[in-house]
Amino acid sequence: MKSPYIGKSKPLNELKQIESPLIEACISGERDAQNRLYQKYKAKMFGVCLRYARTQAEAEDMLLEGFFNIFKDLHQFRMQGSLEGWMRKVMVNNAIAHIRKYRKKELQSFGLENDTITNSTEPAVWRKDNLDSIIQLIRALPLGYQTIFNLYAVEGYSHKEIAKMLKIAESTSRSQYTRARQILQQKLTDNQ
Repeated sequence: MKSPYIGKSKPLNELKQIESPLIEACISGERDAQNRLYQKYKAKMFGVCLRYARTQAEAEDMLLEGFFNIFKDLHQFRMQGSLEGWMRKVMVNNAIAHIRKYRKKELQSFGLENDTITNSTEPAVWRKDNLDSIIQLIRALPLGYQTIFNLYAVEGYSHKEIAKMLKIAESTSRSQYTRARQILQQKLTDNQ
């Protein structure tokens, strides 16, 4: 099996050799290195934050908080996976913490109940030309639906992992994801 490639053409080992000095410099507190790391990944990490935020300003807050945590915990990165993947995980965890801290009442009023819904048909409208519409519709979902949809469908976490992260039942994660998908499918169908 060939080694996995990240980006356009560099193998994972080559990327690690390139990023290792940058990571070490960031851990040492070198501002220039931290700025280079920030500049390199800010657009991708901002995209992660936008999926969880209600506004661009909130996404910017999440981004700054996330990079603060990345620089604080960078010494824990063991070069066993991609740096970008590790940073994405930090950003997602930060977004969830941000939601818990600043939108707790909204999350509680949403009521993550243990309803079960079993409709598992995939919508036929998930096309690339609908991407902007889909992103806006996801951001318009109620907070619980939005968070679980992003964690499962976009970030790839399992319902078991989501349940642990959000301190809810696994069945709650499944039902909220199903509801979010149904809402999105209906709105996309209505918009055609």
